[in-house]
Amino acid sequence: MSALSDLSFYRASSAGERYPRLQGGQRCRVAIIGGGFAGMASALSLAERGETDVCVLEAQQIGHGASGLNGGFVFGGYSLGERALLAQAGPEKGRALYQLTLEAVELIRRRIARYAIDCDKVESGILLANWFDDDAILQQQQAFMRDQLGVQWESVSRGQLREQLLSERYFGALFEKNAFHFHPLKYAQGVAAALRGHGVQVYEDSRALHISRSGSGWRVETAQGSVEAEHLLVCCGGYIEKLYPQLARAILPIATYVMATEPLGARLQDAMRTPAAVYDTRFAFDYYRPLPDTRLLWGGRISIMRKSPQQVARLLYGDMLKVYPQLAGVKVEHAWCGLMSYARHKMPQIGNLAPGLWYAMGFGGHGVGPTSAAGEVLARALTGDTQRLQQFAQWGLPWTGAGAGLLAAQLTYWYYELRDWLNE
Repeated sequence: MSALSDLSFYRASSAGERYPRLQGGQRCRVAIIGGGFAGMASALSLAERGETDVCVLEAQQIGHGASGLNGGFVFGGYSLGERALLAQAGPEKGRALYQLTLEAVELIRRRIARYAIDCDKVESGILLANWFDDDAILQQQQAFMRDQLGVQWESVSRGQLREQLLSERYFGALFEKNAFHFHPLKYAQGVAAALRGHGVQVYEDSRALHISRSGSGWRVETAQGSVEAEHLLVCCGGYIEKLYPQLARAILPIATYVMATEPLGARLQDAMRTPAAVYDTRFAFDYYRPLPDTRLLWGGRISIMRKSPQQVARLLYGDMLKVYPQLAGVKVEHAWCGLMSYARHKMPQIGNLAPGLWYAMGFGGHGVGPTSAAGEVLARALTGDTQRLQQFAQWGLPWTGAGAGLLAAQLTYWYYELRDWLNE
C-alpha cells in the first residue's frame, strides 16, 4: 500500500466553497446546529416552503462529519431492519415510515436536478449480495419486501451475479434498481450552495458552545458570536459531545471505516463488471462501490474506537481481498473513519423537546435517505403539520448507558460477527 493521504477521498476530491464564521449577534426565525445532511435538509425543506429566515451553524466545514464521510449509498430504510420496524410500529405505520425514506430518495434526486448539484451520481442501483450458501435468505427477503412493503427487489441468480461480481464469495443477490450512489460531500456542498441561493445564512467554523432560553425563544453562543431564534434545531449526530445533555445521553457515537484504492483502470474489470453499489447479507457486512475514476471505495466494520488511516487501510484491505483476491497488490490511497450516531432502538430520533426546541439525530449507518426524510418532517412540523413527527414519538430518547452502552455495543457487534462466521 502506498503512503496514505491525510484527507478522505471525498475531501481530497472536493475542496468545496467556504462560508464565513459567525461574528457578533444575529437574529433569525430558525437556527440550526449542524451542517450535515439532517441540518441542511431541514433548512432546505424550510426554504422550499418559503421560510428563509434561517441560519445554519457548522462547527467545522460543511459535511465534516458522517454526512461527508459515508459510503454514498442512497436507498430506502433505516438502521432498524424492516422486519423489526413493522413488528414495533405495526404493519400500517411501519409501511408509512418506510415510505418516507423512499420519498426521500426521490427528493434527493429532484434536488440534484433542480439545483444542478454535481455529485457524481451513478444511477445503477444497489445489489444485496448473499454471503451465505442458502437461497432461502434472499427468497424470504424478496417476498417480505414485496408483500409487506410493496417494494420489488429483482432476483439475481448465482450465475448472473458472478458475471457482474467476479468473486466466489457470493451466492446470488437482490437488486434494488431505484437506488443510486453518489459523492456525499459534493452533495452536501451542493445543498449548502442551494441554501445560499435561497438566502439562508450558512456559517462554518462556528461551533455551538452553549444553548439557553432567551425570552420565548432560544440563544446559541459560539466563540465569536451568538444567534437568537424563535426555533432551534439540534442536528449534531455523533459529534454532539456535551452540548445538550438530554440529547447527548440518548446517542452512541460509533465509528465506521472506509477506504479508497488508487484508480484501477482496466483492472477494475477483474473484480467488478457492474457500476452498481454492493453490500452483503451479514450483520457485519462490507459495502463498496466503483467510483467514476475506476477507484474502488470500500467500507465496513463498526467500532467504539476510532483508528488511524493506516489501521483502517490494513483492516479493509484484508476484507477486500477476502472477496476479491485478484486485487492483491493494489494501492490504497485514502482511508478514514467517521462517527455515526446510534440510538439504542436504532431508529432516527426526531422530535420536540420544549417549545421551539427540535432535534434530529440517531441515523446510524443508514442516514442518507432518512436525514432528508427528517428534514421534511421537521419543516412540516415548524410550519404547522406535526402528523409525521408523531410517527417517530414511540421510540423517544432512551439513555444509551454512556461508557457501559458503548462497551455493550462493541460486544454485540462482536457477537454478531462471530455468528456470521459460524454461519458461513
